[in-house]
Amino acid sequence: MTPGSPPNREELRYWLALHRAPLIGSRRFCAILAHVHSPRVLFETKAADLAALGLKEPTISYLCRPDWQAVETDLHWLSASGHDCLILHDPRYPPLLREIPDPPPLVFVRGDISALSTRQIAVVGSRNPSPSGRRIARDLARGLVSAGFTITSGLALGIDAAAHSGALEADGITIAVAATGLDRVYPRRHQELAETIVERSGALISEFPTGTGPKAEHFPRRNRIISGLSLGTVVVEATSRSGSLITARFAAEQGREVFAVPGSIYSPLSRGCNELIKNGAKLVQTVEDIVEEFQTQSTVQAYEPSFQTDSETDQPYMELLKYIAYDPTSVDTLVAATGKTPEVIMSMLLMLELQGHVASTAGGQYFRIQ
Repeated sequence: MTPGSPPNREELRYWLALHRAPLIGSRRFCAILAHVHSPRVLFETKAADLAALGLKEPTISYLCRPDWQAVETDLHWLSASGHDCLILHDPRYPPLLREIPDPPPLVFVRGDISALSTRQIAVVGSRNPSPSGRRIARDLARGLVSAGFTITSGLALGIDAAAHSGALEADGITIAVAATGLDRVYPRRHQELAETIVERSGALISEFPTGTGPKAEHFPRRNRIISGLSLGTVVVEATSRSGSLITARFAAEQGREVFAVPGSIYSPLSRGCNELIKNGAKLVQTVEDIVEEFQTQSTVQAYEPSFQTDSETDQPYMELLKYIAYDPTSVDTLVAATGKTPEVIMSMLLMLELQGHVASTAGGQYFRIQ
């Protein structure tokens, strides 16, 4: 294989085979590539010589008897239209991802490969966000799309899905990095979202081969790719133990920008973001806070939440809104503050919720989102 060119099918078989070898992570794979011109060499080397390279017995045993049937399954998947595999030497391999300390030696792609080389911003956060968090993620994604960025995230429930959806709503490109093989979608309820991403000139990407299901240890590996593809990572709502903080840490280690949306000191969903800001992440209140770091402020269109009185909302509703915090507020608190009956308060809250000014919690409380 000529360096800097895509591999032919026969050469790719050896890349795929080595990729499936036990105890061969991305760092060891890349270290091997520094000593051999092709993975094929390892499969033609005697066991004793493989041991001399420092490889462990399970790896050596596999290299002597590769699982070619599994490799054929990968190749069968790759034969479908819109499916591809980019090895580290491939000129189409995402340039920013190649720069990280442990780039995946190969990535599977479904969709438009050119999307992987666009200017990307990662938007990540809680799988169980507040309604306000979902709205912020969608608005930020829409605004970043209008500024010329691609939105990258992890296809997870919550903030990830909101970010992907916001990009699609703005007719933008979005990339989903999977923690499984691309022959399946996780979570299953995002099958339609995944198909839409591909149909709209975006891409699904994974370092995991076909047949790989979701495992806890796969998600941190997925997260380093999300940050590695991106110029910066924005965290929207995260608890102090959120996996999104792992993505932010990877971004910092990779020399990329880290952004966080602040929140209430009383909200567990804000603790992770507030801690990031305390430790040096840039506080985000508007899309411009992100874009200005990349010197393209003039291309931004405002999509930040704003509150304005209009003819549909009269003064009593505005007065009630003053007593509703951005943290959950009970109906009893509003009754005590306004002197109105619970029935009147509930009726007014319903109108404010329909107009998008407040949202309700599972516990029957309300908080302001505009």
